[in-house]
Amino acid sequence: MRSSTHSASTRLRPIVTGLAVVILSVMAAGTAFLVTWPGDGALAAGGGRAETDRTRADNPLPAARATAGSLMPDRTLPSSAPVVGGPGVQVTLPHLLAISPKRVPQSTLLKIAKLRHVQKVAVADGGAVRVSGTALRLLAVDPATFRSWTPKNVAGHPEVWSALARGEMVADAATIKRLGMVLGAEYQIDRGPKLRVAASASLGLPGVDGLVSQDLGRRLGFPSGVVVLVHGDPGKVSDKAVARLLGKGAQVVRVGQAAVRPRATATPGQALVGRPTSYLDLYQRSATVCPGLSWTVLAAIGQVESSHGRNNGPSSAGALGPMQFMPATWKAYGVDGDGDGEADIWSPYDAVPSAAKYLCANGAGAGGDKLRKAVWFYNHSWDYVNKVLSLAEAYARTYAS
Repeated sequence: MRSSTHSASTRLRPIVTGLAVVILSVMAAGTAFLVTWPGDGALAAGGGRAETDRTRADNPLPAARATAGSLMPDRTLPSSAPVVGGPGVQVTLPHLLAISPKRVPQSTLLKIAKLRHVQKVAVADGGAVRVSGTALRLLAVDPATFRSWTPKNVAGHPEVWSALARGEMVADAATIKRLGMVLGAEYQIDRGPKLRVAASASLGLPGVDGLVSQDLGRRLGFPSGVVVLVHGDPGKVSDKAVARLLGKGAQVVRVGQAAVRPRATATPGQALVGRPTSYLDLYQRSATVCPGLSWTVLAAIGQVESSHGRNNGPSSAGALGPMQFMPATWKAYGVDGDGDGEADIWSPYDAVPSAAKYLCANGAGAGGDKLRKAVWFYNHSWDYVNKVLSLAEAYARTYAS
């Protein structure tokens, strides 16, 4: 491994300085610095795509076998707000990262949690190790509780969490590039064990080079409870108030959205369906993407696939998001529904109109047998087709205007 010659930017100097203080304070033990959140929620169950069969498209259509109980429309649809979420995880990214020179007591964490605009707080373990004299600053985390603090693409990356469970390191993508590290290689820690770099991810945490498990962090001697992550209203959580509560020597830096100026929002004319306040409105607007397609078909697919975004996967087959698209299909048919400049497979505002586009490309707007065939293309199972269309009829009866 080679040492980096790049200097830290002016914006990150306070956090790097804070890390250095903590590192020096415990270097006698061969470690230093940071992350664990005890007791923060269990992960939601992962969603799965409806079971498929091997029936050929040109075979006679089998009779429906869906039970009456499975054909009950969701009556919360008019008031259920679409939520953008990751793979079975409600992501709450940190907006502040604070480093304390000593363990943060529970009483202080409770005071931070009560600050105005603060919604969630986590305390973390961590430290620094050296490889051939080069310092690596690592968070030591419990994968089950730290996952919701990572970007959604990281939260949905199975290898990240498998690597941590195996006692291996997940390196920040920028660190991999900066230090010329090789995925799968083992690095000898100075006066310590070998550490295998098993995965890479863009963590978005300034001054943090990677993740290890909480258990490994303890074996490496990392100090506990010296880092605090704070989630709240972006740009509104007071970094000064957090620093004041943590006391002398604490460093606080803004992270992610809170650290950058928000980009201009898209004009209403650029939005395909916008950001409706209910799933009912979202399905109805999205149906206009495919003239002739009833919104009830989209609602039925949304209920069968993910229970309207409550169970976003990934499925065992790799389908993702509220409408359970396979990534290859999404690449061809995914659209930017809300005009934010991104076609996001996890966002219902993009996924639902994308489903309408995909169905339309397969003839759904013509109705009848062509609609049935279009739904079959969505998931190659005639039982699935019968279930979706029966549920669509139930939606039409329940929500008849």
